[in-house]
Amino acid sequence: MSTAAAYSAGAVARRLGVAVTTLRTWHQRYGMGPSLHEPGHHRRYTEQDVERLQVMQRLIFEGVAPSEAARWANRLPLSSTSPDSAGFARVDAGLLVRGLIRAAMRLDAPAVRQRVTRAVQDLGVVTAWDAVLVPVLTAIGERYSATGAYVEVEHLLSGCVSAALGTVPRPAADVPVQTLLTCADEEQHSLPIEALAAALASRGVPARVLGARVPPAALIAAVRRTGPAAVLVWSHQPSTADPAQLSAILAERVRPVVLAAGGTGWDESTLPEGVLRPGSLTDALVILTSISNPSSA
Repeated sequence: MSTAAAYSAGAVARRLGVAVTTLRTWHQRYGMGPSLHEPGHHRRYTEQDVERLQVMQRLIFEGVAPSEAARWANRLPLSSTSPDSAGFARVDAGLLVRGLIRAAMRLDAPAVRQRVTRAVQDLGVVTAWDAVLVPVLTAIGERYSATGAYVEVEHLLSGCVSAALGTVPRPAADVPVQTLLTCADEEQHSLPIEALAAALASRGVPARVLGARVPPAALIAAVRRTGPAAVLVWSHQPSTADPAQLSAILAERVRPVVLAAGGTGWDESTLPEGVLRPGSLTDALVILTSISNPSSA
């Protein structure tokens, strides 16, 4: 890289249309700072630094969490003559989705496990979930709804995704567990809370996961026995989203600091006062990370 391709923070901020303070935040929190250092001068941004910042910025605009966007941008093989980096990222995710669907339809469990594990490792849990796993699970679900077939495909895929999420390293056993993740009564879709648990683990935050179809009495018993600071109850279908389950938690003498209702099943207008309604995995991650590990906020 020639020294001619060097930019001040002000020049990069104008090029990206952001404040200099935003660049400083990205540098301090995510390591997305200038890499060129000349003795006696301030550090400067190279053309490749700017390209990576552009990728990060575009991914954030598309809904990716800043930390995941930075991780993805840092892994892309960029150069000043490379094609549009955000386009590369989208094509890459699209290829992963199509390849995973084909492997699942063949019931090729080893290939499905390998592709899911690779996506989680390369993209991080949140990006892999949002950009690859949800589109694949949705596509298979739509085929089932349209034909009544492919139940075996959905079961194999779900098992492989669950196994891959389980390989994400968990925090040490001596780290206090302050977060409880559970499905609502009769709710069978547990993969989203497994993804959330893996995403939390990747940030050093352990979670206790109760899984699918947790009766209200069992949930209350778990809350009483573990005293969590944060509880998230997941409901994918309106038929399982009974707000009484949440009211019962709020009525406890010792109640969690945060109670969240995750999933598309909940009707926000019927939620008890004080219940948070994260709209995405990233939203839930931000809420639970800030409560369980304030230093990461």
